[in-house]
Amino acid sequence: MTRLEHLTIAVIGDEDLVNGMRLAGISRYSLIEGNRDIGADVRRSLTELVRDQDIGIIMIQEEYAEHAEDLIASVRGEKSITPVIVEVPSKYGTKHKDIGALYKAYLKHFIGFDIEI
Repeated sequence: MTRLEHLTIAVIGDEDLVNGMRLAGISRYSLIEGNRDIGADVRRSLTELVRDQDIGIIMIQEEYAEHAEDLIASVRGEKSITPVIVEVPSKYGTKHKDIGALYKAYLKHFIGFDIEI
């Protein structure tokens, strides 16, 4: 396994999210385009990225995460600390009423306690 300080971030999303993350320096990405079978593309991309031991964080656009909820749940249920899968909202907003509470719950699950900032 790659040392934690050498792990990279990957993103699965639409053109806007992927291009924004590429500008931020993320080089591993999967662009999901709407003219094909989105569900199959998301599942294939997520499966490939989860298998890559050089990836520590996978950012996935919320509406695409719905197509692979079972895969995401299985990755989160494993004892391994990587990869961490984080759902991010699109430019149209989030489906969650309190996104702060959602991320706080993620942190509590991953590290085992609450963090107050």
